[in-house]
Amino acid sequence: MTTATTATRPPVRRAFLALLWRDVFVTGRELPSFLAQVVLQPLFLLFVFGKVLGQLGYTQGGYAQVLLPGIIAFTAFLTALQTTALPLVIDFSFTKEIEDRLLAPLPTTLVALEKMVFSTVRALIAAVIMFPLGLLVLGSVSITWAGVPAVALFLVLGSLVGAAGGLTLGTSVTASKINIVFALVLTPLLFTGSTQFPWRGLTELRWFQVVCAMNPLTYVSEGVRGTMVPGVAHIPAWVCLLALLAFGVLLTVTGVRGFRRRALD
Repeated sequence: MTTATTATRPPVRRAFLALLWRDVFVTGRELPSFLAQVVLQPLFLLFVFGKVLGQLGYTQGGYAQVLLPGIIAFTAFLTALQTTALPLVIDFSFTKEIEDRLLAPLPTTLVALEKMVFSTVRALIAAVIMFPLGLLVLGSVSITWAGVPAVALFLVLGSLVGAAGGLTLGTSVTASKINIVFALVLTPLLFTGSTQFPWRGLTELRWFQVVCAMNPLTYVSEGVRGTMVPGVAHIPAWVCLLALLAFGVLLTVTGVRGFRRRALD
């Protein structure tokens, strides 16, 4: 009996990949709306702060190249967070679509991790798109082929941390409170994530530097910036890696626990 049951049960890996492919396929069919959702905000931030203010003389030369890595990091992190958090809030509160996923031949933990992997894929697509857009807006992008692996590593880690944060947020907030929670979370994330300035440049604002050090987005921004613009003072890459790994483990454990609790409810 046990052998027959095992033979008819789809392998966990196949079920996991099937769920992931379904989500990717749906994203492909909704590509224009996906691009508009994840690219417009960072694109306008880059255009206004990197192009308009520079031409008006309100920023120094070279600031755009300092800004671009932060905007790319912000795009990856925020896309992963939103792609995980918002659907979870809706699924658990209104559509109950999550029940279909929980019926898949997968452990509950893997259902949660599939959400994170899918969000990471979307975030990396959005981040990659920002490179040609940055070239279009700014006229040049400071990156060498030798720096691509390091940038890719920080973007992957940043996307995973963002997805883990979205998993934590999406399983701890009800639909009636999601708007106010996003307003309270996303704005501080943006402006304390060292996306518009180097973290090492805040020595005269020590208290704000400490606040920024508590934001995982800071280490994504600094890791990408340190690779793309190494001449700008930045947090060492190994510190960024350790910080992102620590944030990733903490948020993943918290998010998976929250997902399992909501799934049982």
